[in-house]
Amino acid sequence: MRNLFWLMAGMLMLAAARAEAAPETVVSPSGALRFTLDTDPDGRPVWSLAREGGAVVNPSRLGFILGDAPKLERNFEIVEVARHSADSRWEQPWGERRFVTDRHNELVVTLREKTPLKRLLRLRVRLFDDGLGFRIEFPQQPNLTTARIVEELTEFDLAQPGTAWWIPGGEWNRYEYLYNRTPIEGVGQAHTPITFRTDAGLHLSIHEAALVDYAGMWLRRVEGQRFKARLSPSGTGPSVVRDLPFATPWRVMLVAPDAAKLYAASDIILNLNEPSKLPDIGTWFRPHKYVGVWWEMHLETASWATGPKLGATTANTRRYIDFAAANGFRSVLVEGWNPGWDGDWFATGHDFDFTRPTPYFDLQGLSSYARGKGVRIMGHHETAGNIRVYEAQLGAALDLYQRLGVDSVKTGYVADAGGILAPDGSYQWHDGQVMSRHHLKVVEEAAKRRIAVNPHEPIKDTGLRRTWPNWVAREGARGMEYNAWGNPKNPPAHEVNLIFTRMLSGPMDYTPGILSLTGKGGAPIPSTMARQLALYVLLYSPIQMAADLPENYARHPGPFRFIKDVPADWEQTEMLAGEVGAFALIARKDRHSRDWYVGGGTDESPREAELPLAFLDKGRRYEAQIYADGPTADYRTEGRADIAITKRIVTSADRIPIRMGAGGGVAIRFRAL
Repeated sequence: MRNLFWLMAGMLMLAAARAEAAPETVVSPSGALRFTLDTDPDGRPVWSLAREGGAVVNPSRLGFILGDAPKLERNFEIVEVARHSADSRWEQPWGERRFVTDRHNELVVTLREKTPLKRLLRLRVRLFDDGLGFRIEFPQQPNLTTARIVEELTEFDLAQPGTAWWIPGGEWNRYEYLYNRTPIEGVGQAHTPITFRTDAGLHLSIHEAALVDYAGMWLRRVEGQRFKARLSPSGTGPSVVRDLPFATPWRVMLVAPDAAKLYAASDIILNLNEPSKLPDIGTWFRPHKYVGVWWEMHLETASWATGPKLGATTANTRRYIDFAAANGFRSVLVEGWNPGWDGDWFATGHDFDFTRPTPYFDLQGLSSYARGKGVRIMGHHETAGNIRVYEAQLGAALDLYQRLGVDSVKTGYVADAGGILAPDGSYQWHDGQVMSRHHLKVVEEAAKRRIAVNPHEPIKDTGLRRTWPNWVAREGARGMEYNAWGNPKNPPAHEVNLIFTRMLSGPMDYTPGILSLTGKGGAPIPSTMARQLALYVLLYSPIQMAADLPENYARHPGPFRFIKDVPADWEQTEMLAGEVGAFALIARKDRHSRDWYVGGGTDESPREAELPLAFLDKGRRYEAQIYADGPTADYRTEGRADIAITKRIVTSADRIPIRMGAGGGVAIRFRAL
């Protein structure tokens, strides 16, 4: 009897131990995705992901290396578990779609060290049907008051072989690289978003959301298909220094059966950010198109520096204001308006003054002249990476713009990666913790004055435009200026790659619309005329530039009509078809009318297809205004300017045959009748 008692007690103790060690799981609302958290025999937290029973991410570690304390990696046990669900819909003040659905299941797991320190970490997972986000929270606790994070040990061990589209992380030119297409095993160290297509056709993208007071995450391939987070370095010690309590940014993986659904899945990044702090932004920011004193500098027919080629003169700016007023553009960007551009300003910025114009630029008079014509000046603050100078003048500079009615500003950080001069005199990376604080500071200070912000050479987009919707766009990739002077220029595949990589993170100020199809010295741009129009639909931004010179638009009134008509704010967006790096067809519905627009673009290969119009409102007739590649359109030849502009009446039951030449595209306005 005694032996039986001890046998039963032992079995109960073993069952209890097994129950304690059992992994925790959560499934997505439809049951398609399953997330599992477990601990390995050494007490390391490991996570994995499956889709419809097949492995997507093999067991992957979590943890941190600290600069002044033992690392947070081993000897953890699960001590508390909670679960929640959400199913809601919220409205964007502007965006690719007006309404966003947030439907997820949440798992919250508290982990405690079994060592005497008994330090705590809390993993919060939100699982959607088309992806997930997870973050580590550092709760307040006695044995860890400040976290000095040298490395984050988050891993992504991809389970299936496939192809990757990526740009290098930690290199001098920030995010401004052409995309590599390699086997997954060919990735080195990459920026996010990074996109994968498995050999079985599953599409994945890894990124982050809500990057606040933390270093940006790069991904370094360790071995095979296992990737580890690498935090952008700091010039003064650990990559991240935070007092507890705090949370890391969300680590995000989008999971979709095809490229079109991957594009739609990017709403997850918005959903993982906090709601808007600017409930009244609709009263002072409206998506719009703008022109500017900009392209001529990249052509080197004008200059930022004072002298005979200065572009930012009162007379030249009045010319652009008149052009904007005559053609319905709301803003005129002017670069080179302030002192600091003379001499070697690249990566220095010591002489920039953001509170007064040069003697050649009547800022107050031009602001008044523009407002009289229903136009605004778009401000410009180039820092050359010197945020010590910029932050010292920031309040006064924004006050000046507020007084003059300048309600949007393009900022710039032209410096090599690692060359940002911080207020404390240290040098920092463009995507380190210092710059994540800096960009939010600029956005918050601008919001106080009802000013929208569009940074170039920025920190990457992680969906913070939901929380701060005056952060309207940014660059953060190789833009149109490379077609003026780049070597090489942006090949046709680059813009298609952007749709399925960079554009998953948010809007980009790509500055399209070069109808001259020529860059510096008359060198041809690798694009067709129709492709330049299609970019207004393919590459989303709530502020879109008509980047070419006014005289070039005067030479092409037919194609220019589409640029004037196309909106910058959308009620609804549907990707009709696409393949990463090959082609894309996107339909968007204007938020302020019943009109729809379609943009299509292809890589270096010509394509023909029939476009089904089922996305149009049923029971309504439309005039389809079609801007298509002509029969000789080819980005490699003089035929690049061949464009066919036609009209026809259609309904949602119809199909339209389309042809895109090599490096070409198609743009269509469906005007509701």
